Amino acid sequence: MVQKGGSATLFGESIDWLESAGIVLKCQKTTQGLMPIAAYADLSDFKLYMADVGLLTMKSGIAYQTVLSTIEQDNSFLGALAENYVAQQFKANQIPLYYWKNDNTAEVDFVLQLGTDIIPVEVKKGKRNKAISMNLFAKKYNAPYSIRISQKHFGFDNNIKAVPLYATFCITK
Repeated sequence: MVQKGGSATLFGESIDWLESAGIVLKCQKTTQGLMPIAAYADLSDFKLYMADVGLLTMKSGIAYQTVLSTIEQDNSFLGALAENYVAQQFKANQIPLYYWKNDNTAEVDFVLQLGTDIIPVEVKKGKRNKAISMNLFAKKYNAPYSIRISQKHFGFDNNIKAVPLYATFCITK
């Protein structure tokens, strides 16, 4: 967060400049899981990601051994780093970035419009993969399937497509 209570009025031009310069990626909140997703974008609510996950990692000061470690770690920054990596991959594949949050605490990392389908996507750094919010979204909006991106191998179970982090580039429009 830049400033508590910060608004688009205060930071809008600066954020637009950073986005136009290719420094940040803007992920708009969607209020519904319906087609077309852009029609339900809440333009006043968004998340920002660094456009270059390598620069983010370097600027964070985190050791590369920590990032590459296969040992499960309770480190929320690693989860944010994985989410940023996925945002960068989606943007490279020209997939517009949206996320969903309900009035309570449920939040889905990404909501994609793939063809005629609206698909919730959860990103998990490790192998522990509870996805309560994703399942809530899928049920509420009758998603044909969901995508979980994590360190687990490819798979399909309970209408959830498992995609390894390294293969995020395979997800296309």
